[in-house]
Amino acid sequence: MRYSAQPTTRSKNIHPTHSIRLWFRWLAIGALMAQLTGCQILHLPNLRFPYGFDDNRQPTIKSLEGHSFRIIPDTDLVGLPAVMISEPGDTLPDIARHFGLGFNDITRANPHLSIWVPGSDQRVVLPVKFILPDAPRKGIVLNLANMRLFHYPNAPKTAQRSVITYPIGIGRQGWSTPTGRARITQKKTNPSWTVPASILREHRLDGDPLPRIVKAGPDNPLGLFALRLSMPSYLIHGTNKPYGVGMRVSHGCVRLYPENIETLFKQVRVGTQVKIVNQPYLIGWWHNMLYLEAHKPLTDKPKIHLKLTQSVLKQLKEQAKKTTTAVDWEKVEKILELANGIPTPILSYSQSLDHLTDYWDIVAHPDSFYGKPAVPPVTSMDWAALAGNFANATKAQRLAEILTHQGPPLPARVIETTKQYKVIVGPYKNRREVDSAKKRLNREFEIDAKIIQPLISRR
Repeated sequence: MRYSAQPTTRSKNIHPTHSIRLWFRWLAIGALMAQLTGCQILHLPNLRFPYGFDDNRQPTIKSLEGHSFRIIPDTDLVGLPAVMISEPGDTLPDIARHFGLGFNDITRANPHLSIWVPGSDQRVVLPVKFILPDAPRKGIVLNLANMRLFHYPNAPKTAQRSVITYPIGIGRQGWSTPTGRARITQKKTNPSWTVPASILREHRLDGDPLPRIVKAGPDNPLGLFALRLSMPSYLIHGTNKPYGVGMRVSHGCVRLYPENIETLFKQVRVGTQVKIVNQPYLIGWWHNMLYLEAHKPLTDKPKIHLKLTQSVLKQLKEQAKKTTTAVDWEKVEKILELANGIPTPILSYSQSLDHLTDYWDIVAHPDSFYGKPAVPPVTSMDWAALAGNFANATKAQRLAEILTHQGPPLPARVIETTKQYKVIVGPYKNRREVDSAKKRLNREFEIDAKIIQPLISRR
């Protein structure tokens, strides 16, 4: 890896005291100001200190940039992590998409929260800070291990370098996305999907047969934009299932949120270089501090896990020796075990791992989350389906959110009745539409839904 930043030698008497925490606070503010781009809005933090354990402190950032960052010379990290206080009706996938994160990012950083019903007044960690992959900073770099794309736009040698990063979905087990070098060979809007024979067979066996060619539209898994790679049969494309971004769900292609692929599509040209790597453990310097970012390896083979661990430990020892800094090896061990994807300082005088996020700024809760599915009301004149009855409101809401976030959506809401909470899916225009939804509920969730006829049809 490239480590051009040389940290200064620290005294052995330095410990994580009040003064050092204050130094970290001012350092973070300085780095933030250096990285902000024109599209970001910042309210300067209230500089009261310490505030790490104050549960009642107010948001200090109005909005948080999740995609475009300036690269500070001699550093390996970009971004600004933060915390958001949840409100009723929030879901982790909606929060993730709004702030430029994937399903993996938000769930691993918040293992204590319910994915679909996190509740109100909860601290939601937003790990919008990333260690750049160990690869040439040009073109597009995909790191499969942290499911993230890094785009380095061309810029004059004298200009400030920047990186644009997006979460991605990758191939699931048995359909792994390959590593290696490639280039973009074609750009296609409203692409049709020629379904491979193996996928046709898979869907047929699942009771969900596909046509040989799926035309552009809401049922096309490629979305509205596709970038064809020189690797045969592989694409970088959009999706009609946005909440699969940050998961291993595809047949090998790379998926982006619809809004992200549209932007990337406009920015890149045919011939752009693409480098695909698989780096679960990343180390890098940021303002004289060494960081470690760990993700769970994509393989379950113990020998590969051991080899990866030995490799990163060797690199850390080399850095410690070259720069005469002391690494907190106990902290390194915990980070590798957690594998939560959060870049964490690991030198001996760095802040405590247990309180890492307590010193992050709080971002204001958005008025609405970008892309959050809208659920239209169901009236007595509509077709609908009863997906379940629950005695517990939280369980009912969980199912409703899961269904609503499908692609295409199965719009669902919870209706409270006497001692019960009903999950109603709809509205639908006619019997054919509700029959199709009933079949999906059975096929994808093993739910035997009951069709609810409109009032006028019951007369």
